[in-house]
Amino acid sequence: MARITPPEDISPQEFFTRWLPAMVKEDDDRRRRLGNTEASIVFAFTEVEHGAYTIHIRGGEVRGEASQIENPDLVVRVDVETWRRLNRGDLSAPEAALRRRVKLEGDLLLALKLHLILG
Repeated sequence: MARITPPEDISPQEFFTRWLPAMVKEDDDRRRRLGNTEASIVFAFTEVEHGAYTIHIRGGEVRGEASQIENPDLVVRVDVETWRRLNRGDLSAPEAALRRRVKLEGDLLLALKLHLILG
């Protein structure tokens, strides 16, 4: 199956609150692979103007909100340029982490599952 990518100019808010939940909802295989995963993941952008977003995963569904909750299972810190490269598939998540373009805090096993949700 071809990798689904968001529009190049999508805003982080549109991506996390609308595009990502809709993409997961429409993809039976992706929902199946999420299985019984229950987690909250914060994506915190290094540029203050882009803010932070929380995605909640439960029952094979993803819900996004434009806020940063306390005590998430995982925090992903990233700049917008790197986030866009990851969305396009120009940069892999492991490579981004090794190059310190993405910083992870919390449940690192959950971080390994992110590809089930995002790509």
